Amino acid sequence: MTARPRTRALALAGAAALTMALTACASEAGNGDTAAPAEDPGAEAPAAGDFPEGSTMAELAEAGEVTIGTKFDQPGFGLLNPSTNTPEGFDVEIAKIIAAELGIDEDGITWTETVSANREPFIQEGRVDYVVATYTINDERKEIIDFAGPYYIAGQDIMVAAGNPLGIEGPEDLAGTTTCSVEGSTPAENIRTNYPDAELTLFDVYSKCAEALKNGQVDSVTTDNVILLGLVAQDPEAFELVENPFTEEPYGIGLAKGDDDFRTFINDVLEASFEDGRWAEAWDATAGQFAETPEPPQVDRY
Repeated sequence: MTARPRTRALALAGAAALTMALTACASEAGNGDTAAPAEDPGAEAPAAGDFPEGSTMAELAEAGEVTIGTKFDQPGFGLLNPSTNTPEGFDVEIAKIIAAELGIDEDGITWTETVSANREPFIQEGRVDYVVATYTINDERKEIIDFAGPYYIAGQDIMVAAGNPLGIEGPEDLAGTTTCSVEGSTPAENIRTNYPDAELTLFDVYSKCAEALKNGQVDSVTTDNVILLGLVAQDPEAFELVENPFTEEPYGIGLAKGDDDFRTFINDVLEASFEDGRWAEAWDATAGQFAETPEPPQVDRY
C-alpha cells in the first residue's frame, strides 16, 4: 500500500541518473498498534526564511509538506496501522523529528511505502524527500545516494522455531539447513556469499519467511535482529531469536546524492535528538516495547 506521492524537482549538482536497486533488509509482518511518543513542546516552528535560500530545507519549509519513504511492514520500526492508515514505529518517529525541525507537522507528511528494491529509485526520481526505512548505510549505495546518520546500529541474527530443535547458534550452523531471507537484501547476500553451505530460500517479504518457518518449510529465518525481534514478539510461542548477531548494520536516512546541506541539517537534528531525549523517547514508545534501549550511535559526517 502506498500513500499519495508528491513529486519535487531537486536542483542538486551531481545527482545520479542511475536506477539501481541496491537492497537491504526488508521485512513484512502482521498488523499491530504502536504507541507514539509525546510531541516535543519545542519553541516557535522554523520557517523558510530560517534556512539558506534555495536549500531543500527552505523549499520544504515553504511548502509546509514533505514526502517520506518508510516501511509499512516492520513491527517496531515501520508498520501500517490499519485503523489510522498511517505507519507507526521508530523509523516513523525519527522521520517526524526531522520534519518537525522543518516546521512541518504530521498533517503535512505524506507517507510512501518504500520496500528494499525501490528506495534508491524513489530518492533519485524525487518521489520522496527522504527515506527512513531500516536502511543500511554502505559504500555501494553511497555511490548513487547520500546518507545522514546512522541513528541506529542493527546486526544480522537468526530466528528459529521455539526450542531451537536443530541447535542453531550462529551462521556456521546453517550449513546443511534451509534458511529464509528476502530477495535482494544484504542478509541474503551475506548468507549467499559467506555461508554457501546453507540452502537459501527467498521470498519478497519476511512474513512469508515466518510462515515458512512455522510450517516447517525452512529451518530458520535471518535478517536484522530488531526485525526478527518484532516477529518473535508477535508470536513468541512459535519463534525465538538465537541472539548472536554476526554483522553490523548502521541504519541511515537516505536522501538525494549531492545535497550536502540537507545531509548536514539532518545530521544536526539527529545529534540534537540524541542529546535532548527525543531519540530515546521515540525508541521507548516503539521498538523499546520489545528491545532494550541502546546507546545512540555516532553520526558519520563523511
